[in-house]
Amino acid sequence: MIKLIASDLDGTLLQNGAQELTPRAIELIRSLKKKGIRFVAASGRQYHNERRLFEPIKDEISYIAENGSICMHEGNVISHTFIEPDLADRIIREVKRDDLFEIVLSREDTCFIENRDPIFVNHIVNVMKNTTEIVEDIQNVKGPFLKIAICNMKDGPHIIDKYLHHLQKKFQSEIKVVTSGNIWIDFITPGTNKGTALLRLLDVLQIRPEECVAFGDQYNDVEMLQTVGTSYAMANCAPGISYYSAYVTDSVEDVLEDILSGL
Repeated sequence: MIKLIASDLDGTLLQNGAQELTPRAIELIRSLKKKGIRFVAASGRQYHNERRLFEPIKDEISYIAENGSICMHEGNVISHTFIEPDLADRIIREVKRDDLFEIVLSREDTCFIENRDPIFVNHIVNVMKNTTEIVEDIQNVKGPFLKIAICNMKDGPHIIDKYLHHLQKKFQSEIKVVTSGNIWIDFITPGTNKGTALLRLLDVLQIRPEECVAFGDQYNDVEMLQTVGTSYAMANCAPGISYYSAYVTDSVEDVLEDILSGL
């Protein structure tokens, strides 16, 4: 019996760059709740951003944010992990040295960016609608940081793999470095991922992993897909992601509808 469904957002529940949920998605999640099935938004996005996205039902679901660095249920912190300060400083200095990517520093209360690229600033503030502070020099920001993310909106798809390998070679012994979409690279504390955050939530809710379903499309979803009893990769997922899932689908909403019709 299915008791919980967790879904990644960008590229999964949100398709083709969408920044709003469809009315159908909201109604399906409401219907699941009425049937006793919990829904968890599991994303690299910040917690405040996720709550805004799910505004009509924001208090009816649980949240895994910042790629598992924080998990929230009914307004309470279930788990959180932070990047070691000296490591965060070294990552920031390395990224700024190559000057290829914009940086987002995530704290529990807000995220920080520099005012360098108007397109990027507009994307974070007005498109994604993050709770954001714009600073002159991100190296002066004080943590603790849940996550560091870097982005190149212009050339990202062409340089991300090469730069990912560079960063992994330099930092992978200290921190997890993964893609999150085709223009983002995320730095996540060791042992922290959507799967570990989900397990902590399941422990609180007294739900077994085999009673769960999960959806994802990127390498930051792998652990979550491996944790649950039934997993779906998106048809447009990153190469190799379908290897970690039981099924492939074009639409989360279609699967949710199928689950409801079978109850």
